[in-house]
Amino acid sequence: MKMKILSGTILALPLMMTVSAAQADALADIQARGQLNCAVYSDVPPFSSPDPQTRQLVGMDVDLCTALADKMGLKLNLMPTSVEARIAVIATKRADVLVANLAYTKTRGKQIQFSDPYYVAKEMLLVKKPNVDKTRADFKGKRISATKGTTSEQSIYLAGAKAVTFQDSASAFLALEQNKVVGFVTNTMTAIKMISQAKKDGVELGMIKEPMALEPIGVGMQKDEPALLAKVNAGLKAMDDDGTIDKIWDKWIGPNTEYKMIRAEKVQPLSSLKFEPLE
Repeated sequence: MKMKILSGTILALPLMMTVSAAQADALADIQARGQLNCAVYSDVPPFSSPDPQTRQLVGMDVDLCTALADKMGLKLNLMPTSVEARIAVIATKRADVLVANLAYTKTRGKQIQFSDPYYVAKEMLLVKKPNVDKTRADFKGKRISATKGTTSEQSIYLAGAKAVTFQDSASAFLALEQNKVVGFVTNTMTAIKMISQAKKDGVELGMIKEPMALEPIGVGMQKDEPALLAKVNAGLKAMDDDGTIDKIWDKWIGPNTEYKMIRAEKVQPLSSLKFEPLE
Protein backbone atom coordinates (compact mmCIF):
# COMPACT_ATOMS: atom_id res chain seq x y z
CA MET A 1 0.00 0.00 0.00
CA LYS A 2 2.80 2.40 0.85
CA MET A 3 4.50 1.64 -2.44
CA LYS A 4 1.30 2.59 -4.34
CA ILE A 5 1.02 5.90 -2.51
CA LEU A 6 4.69 6.67 -3.16
CA SER A 7 4.29 5.78 -6.81
CA GLY A 8 1.24 8.01 -7.11
CA THR A 9 3.11 10.88 -5.49
CA ILE A 10 6.04 10.55 -7.89
CA LEU A 11 3.72 10.44 -10.88
CA ALA A 12 1.91 13.56 -9.66
CA LEU A 13 5.05 15.72 -9.58
CA PRO A 14 5.49 16.14 -13.35
CA LEU A 15 1.79 16.92 -13.63
CA MET A 16 2.07 19.66 -10.98
CA MET A 17 5.08 21.11 -12.77
CA THR A 18 3.16 21.13 -16.07
CA VAL A 19 0.19 22.92 -14.52
CA SER A 20 2.49 25.46 -12.89
CA ALA A 21 4.20 26.18 -16.21
CA ALA A 22 0.85 26.54 -17.96
CA GLN A 23 -0.23 29.12 -15.40
CA ALA A 24 2.81 31.36 -15.94
CA ASP A 25 1.39 34.87 -16.09
CA ALA A 26 1.32 37.05 -19.19
CA LEU A 27 3.50 39.76 -17.63
CA ALA A 28 6.31 37.26 -17.03
CA ASP A 29 6.11 36.18 -20.68
CA ILE A 30 6.19 39.78 -21.88
CA GLN A 31 9.16 40.66 -19.68
CA ALA A 32 11.05 37.56 -20.81
CA ARG A 33 10.39 38.59 -24.41
CA GLY A 34 11.41 42.18 -23.65
CA GLN A 35 8.75 43.49 -26.00
CA LEU A 36 5.21 44.81 -25.62
CA ASN A 37 2.89 43.83 -28.46
CA CYS A 38 0.47 46.74 -28.56
CA ALA A 39 -2.56 46.59 -30.87
CA VAL A 40 -3.71 49.89 -32.40
CA TYR A 41 -6.01 50.89 -35.24
CA SER A 42 -4.65 50.36 -38.72
CA ASP A 43 -6.27 53.53 -40.09
CA VAL A 44 -8.41 55.59 -37.71
CA PRO A 45 -7.02 59.12 -37.33
CA PRO A 46 -6.22 60.82 -35.03
CA PHE A 47 -5.74 57.65 -32.96
CA SER A 48 -3.60 55.57 -35.31
CA SER A 49 -3.15 55.84 -39.06
CA PRO A 50 -0.31 55.76 -41.62
CA ASP A 51 1.73 58.95 -42.01
CA PRO A 52 1.33 60.05 -45.68
CA GLN A 53 5.08 60.59 -46.00
CA THR A 54 6.64 57.72 -44.05
CA ARG A 55 3.73 55.21 -44.06
CA GLN A 56 4.56 54.58 -40.41
CA LEU A 57 1.66 54.51 -37.96
CA VAL A 58 1.22 57.78 -36.07
CA GLY A 59 -1.42 59.11 -33.72
CA MET A 60 -2.56 59.50 -30.16
CA ASP A 61 -2.80 55.77 -29.44
CA VAL A 62 0.59 55.10 -31.04
CA ASP A 63 2.17 57.68 -28.72
CA LEU A 64 0.35 56.18 -25.73
CA CYS A 65 1.67 52.71 -26.63
CA THR A 66 5.18 54.10 -26.99
CA ALA A 67 5.05 55.81 -23.59
CA LEU A 68 3.51 52.77 -21.88
CA ALA A 69 6.18 50.43 -23.23
CA ASP A 70 8.83 52.87 -22.02
CA LYS A 71 7.34 52.99 -18.51
CA MET A 72 7.28 49.18 -18.47
CA GLY A 73 10.91 49.01 -19.58
CA LEU A 74 10.07 47.23 -22.83
CA LYS A 75 10.58 47.61 -26.56
CA LEU A 76 7.43 48.35 -28.55
CA ASN A 77 5.89 46.30 -31.34
CA LEU A 78 2.82 47.92 -32.89
CA MET A 79 0.17 45.55 -34.21
CA PRO A 80 -2.36 47.21 -36.57
CA THR A 81 -5.93 46.00 -36.20
CA SER A 82 -9.41 46.95 -37.38
CA VAL A 83 -12.34 48.26 -35.36
CA GLU A 84 -14.11 44.93 -35.85
CA ALA A 85 -11.13 42.79 -34.75
CA ARG A 86 -9.81 44.86 -31.86
CA ILE A 87 -11.42 42.77 -29.09
CA ALA A 88 -10.53 39.47 -30.74
CA VAL A 89 -6.86 40.40 -31.05
CA ILE A 90 -6.69 40.46 -27.25
CA ALA A 91 -9.12 37.61 -26.50
CA THR A 92 -7.09 35.30 -28.77
CA LYS A 93 -3.79 36.52 -27.25
CA ARG A 94 -2.36 37.80 -30.53
CA ALA A 95 -1.47 41.06 -28.77
CA ASP A 96 -0.58 41.84 -25.16
CA VAL A 97 -2.48 45.12 -24.84
CA LEU A 98 -4.95 47.09 -26.90
CA VAL A 99 -4.85 50.89 -27.12
CA ALA A 100 -7.60 51.82 -29.55
CA ASN A 101 -9.89 54.43 -27.99
CA LEU A 102 -11.52 51.49 -26.21
CA ALA A 103 -14.60 52.25 -24.13
CA TYR A 104 -15.68 49.98 -21.28
CA THR A 105 -19.02 48.23 -21.86
CA LYS A 106 -20.65 45.28 -20.10
CA THR A 107 -20.09 42.99 -23.08
CA ARG A 108 -16.43 43.92 -23.53
CA GLY A 109 -15.87 43.58 -19.79
CA LYS A 110 -16.85 39.92 -20.06
CA GLN A 111 -14.40 39.31 -22.90
CA ILE A 112 -11.28 41.20 -21.79
CA GLN A 113 -10.12 43.22 -18.79
CA PHE A 114 -9.68 46.99 -18.75
CA SER A 115 -7.05 49.18 -17.20
CA ASP A 116 -7.89 52.24 -15.16
CA PRO A 117 -9.36 54.71 -17.67
CA TYR A 118 -7.06 57.50 -18.85
CA TYR A 119 -9.99 59.60 -19.97
CA VAL A 120 -13.77 59.48 -20.02
CA ALA A 121 -15.46 59.85 -23.39
CA LYS A 122 -18.98 61.22 -23.48
CA GLU A 123 -21.95 60.59 -25.72
CA MET A 124 -23.33 64.07 -26.35
CA LEU A 125 -26.66 65.30 -27.66
CA LEU A 126 -26.53 67.79 -30.54
CA VAL A 127 -29.58 70.03 -30.88
CA LYS A 128 -30.69 73.18 -32.63
CA LYS A 129 -29.56 76.34 -30.81
CA PRO A 130 -32.92 77.08 -29.07
CA ASN A 131 -32.74 73.70 -27.27
CA VAL A 132 -29.16 73.95 -26.00
CA ASP A 133 -30.14 74.95 -22.45
CA LYS A 134 -32.49 72.00 -21.97
CA THR A 135 -31.63 68.98 -19.82
CA ARG A 136 -31.36 65.31 -20.70
CA ALA A 137 -34.72 64.71 -19.00
CA ASP A 138 -36.43 67.20 -21.32
CA PHE A 139 -35.87 64.83 -24.23
CA LYS A 140 -37.64 61.84 -22.71
CA GLY A 141 -39.96 60.34 -25.33
CA LYS A 142 -38.52 62.56 -28.08
CA ARG A 143 -37.14 61.37 -31.41
CA ILE A 144 -33.31 61.40 -31.44
CA SER A 145 -31.06 60.09 -34.20
CA ALA A 146 -27.88 57.99 -34.01
CA THR A 147 -25.83 55.55 -36.05
CA LYS A 148 -27.39 52.08 -35.87
CA GLY A 149 -25.82 49.56 -33.48
CA THR A 150 -23.60 52.05 -31.65
CA THR A 151 -23.27 53.06 -28.01
CA SER A 152 -24.81 56.36 -29.13
CA GLU A 153 -28.01 54.47 -29.90
CA GLN A 154 -27.87 52.73 -26.51
CA SER A 155 -27.57 56.07 -24.71
CA ILE A 156 -30.83 57.27 -26.28
CA TYR A 157 -32.70 54.34 -24.76
CA LEU A 158 -31.05 55.03 -21.38
CA ALA A 159 -32.50 58.53 -21.52
CA GLY A 160 -35.97 57.19 -22.22
CA ALA A 161 -36.05 58.75 -25.68
CA LYS A 162 -36.98 57.21 -29.05
CA ALA A 163 -34.00 56.21 -31.21
CA VAL A 164 -34.18 56.88 -34.94
CA THR A 165 -31.20 55.06 -36.42
CA PHE A 166 -29.25 55.32 -39.67
CA GLN A 167 -26.44 53.31 -41.25
CA ASP A 168 -23.97 56.20 -41.02
CA SER A 169 -23.45 59.30 -38.89
CA ALA A 170 -23.84 61.68 -41.84
CA SER A 171 -27.43 60.53 -42.41
CA ALA A 172 -28.22 60.70 -38.68
CA PHE A 173 -26.80 64.23 -38.58
CA LEU A 174 -28.80 65.28 -41.66
CA ALA A 175 -32.01 64.15 -39.92
CA LEU A 176 -31.35 66.78 -37.24
CA GLU A 177 -30.58 69.50 -39.77
CA GLN A 178 -33.84 68.68 -41.60
CA ASN A 179 -35.88 68.67 -38.34
CA LYS A 180 -36.84 65.01 -38.67
CA VAL A 181 -35.52 64.54 -35.12
CA VAL A 182 -34.94 66.93 -32.22
CA GLY A 183 -31.39 65.75 -31.56
CA PHE A 184 -28.47 63.66 -32.73
CA VAL A 185 -26.18 61.68 -30.41
CA THR A 186 -22.48 61.09 -31.05
CA ASN A 187 -19.17 61.32 -29.20
CA THR A 188 -17.79 64.71 -28.20
CA MET A 189 -15.03 64.77 -30.83
CA THR A 190 -17.46 64.14 -33.67
CA ALA A 191 -20.00 66.54 -32.19
CA ILE A 192 -17.53 69.44 -32.12
CA LYS A 193 -16.59 68.87 -35.77
CA MET A 194 -20.23 68.64 -36.85
CA ILE A 195 -21.21 71.82 -35.03
CA SER A 196 -18.43 73.61 -36.92
CA GLN A 197 -19.52 72.02 -40.20
CA ALA A 198 -23.17 73.02 -39.67
CA LYS A 199 -22.19 76.61 -38.91
CA LYS A 200 -20.53 76.84 -42.33
CA ASP A 201 -23.86 75.72 -43.80
CA GLY A 202 -25.71 78.41 -41.86
CA VAL A 203 -27.19 76.04 -39.26
CA GLU A 204 -26.66 76.91 -35.59
CA LEU A 205 -26.23 73.81 -33.42
CA GLY A 206 -24.95 73.14 -29.93
CA MET A 207 -24.61 70.41 -27.30
CA ILE A 208 -26.69 70.18 -24.17
CA LYS A 209 -24.47 70.34 -21.09
CA GLU A 210 -25.38 66.95 -19.60
CA PRO A 211 -23.84 63.88 -21.31
CA MET A 212 -26.17 61.18 -22.56
CA ALA A 213 -23.72 58.52 -21.35
CA LEU A 214 -20.16 58.19 -20.03
CA GLU A 215 -17.65 55.83 -21.65
CA PRO A 216 -14.42 55.25 -19.70
CA ILE A 217 -11.53 54.72 -22.15
CA GLY A 218 -8.80 52.31 -21.07
CA VAL A 219 -6.21 49.77 -22.18
CA GLY A 220 -7.54 46.31 -23.02
CA MET A 221 -5.81 43.14 -21.82
CA GLN A 222 -6.41 39.43 -21.40
CA LYS A 223 -8.73 38.52 -18.53
CA ASP A 224 -7.42 37.06 -15.28
CA GLU A 225 -3.94 38.59 -15.58
CA PRO A 226 -3.64 40.61 -12.35
CA ALA A 227 0.13 41.17 -12.62
CA LEU A 228 -0.17 42.62 -16.13
CA LEU A 229 -3.13 44.77 -15.08
CA ALA A 230 -1.22 46.17 -12.10
CA LYS A 231 1.83 46.93 -14.26
CA VAL A 232 -0.21 48.70 -16.93
CA ASN A 233 -2.12 50.70 -14.32
CA ALA A 234 1.16 51.73 -12.68
CA GLY A 235 2.51 52.80 -16.07
CA LEU A 236 -0.59 54.88 -16.84
CA LYS A 237 -0.47 56.53 -13.42
CA ALA A 238 3.20 57.45 -13.95
CA MET A 239 2.36 58.84 -17.40
CA ASP A 240 -0.42 60.89 -15.85
CA ASP A 241 1.71 62.20 -12.98
CA ASP A 242 4.60 63.34 -15.19
CA GLY A 243 2.34 65.02 -17.76
CA THR A 244 2.98 62.53 -20.58
CA ILE A 245 -0.71 61.82 -21.22
CA ASP A 246 -1.56 65.54 -21.24
CA LYS A 247 1.19 66.23 -23.80
CA ILE A 248 -0.01 63.42 -26.07
CA TRP A 249 -3.61 64.57 -25.66
CA ASP A 250 -2.81 68.19 -26.52
CA LYS A 251 -0.79 67.14 -29.57
CA TRP A 252 -3.53 65.07 -31.18
CA ILE A 253 -6.95 66.14 -29.91
CA GLY A 254 -6.32 69.10 -27.56
CA PRO A 255 -7.73 72.65 -27.54
CA ASN A 256 -5.41 73.82 -30.35
CA THR A 257 -6.40 71.01 -32.73
CA GLU A 258 -9.51 70.71 -34.89
CA TYR A 259 -11.07 68.53 -32.16
CA LYS A 260 -10.69 71.15 -29.41
CA MET A 261 -10.96 68.53 -26.66
CA ILE A 262 -10.20 69.32 -23.02
CA ARG A 263 -8.99 66.47 -20.81
CA ALA A 264 -10.92 66.87 -17.56
CA GLU A 265 -10.36 63.52 -15.82
CA LYS A 266 -7.15 61.96 -14.54
CA VAL A 267 -6.23 58.26 -14.42
CA GLN A 268 -8.44 56.67 -11.78
CA PRO A 269 -9.87 53.24 -10.91
CA LEU A 270 -12.86 52.25 -13.00
CA SER A 271 -14.72 51.44 -9.77
CA SER A 272 -14.44 55.07 -8.62
CA LEU A 273 -16.44 56.38 -11.58
CA LYS A 274 -20.16 56.90 -11.15
CA PHE A 275 -21.66 55.85 -14.47
CA GLU A 276 -24.11 53.39 -15.97
CA PRO A 277 -22.16 51.00 -18.24
CA LEU A 278 -23.53 50.54 -21.73
CA GLU A 279 -24.15 47.06 -23.08
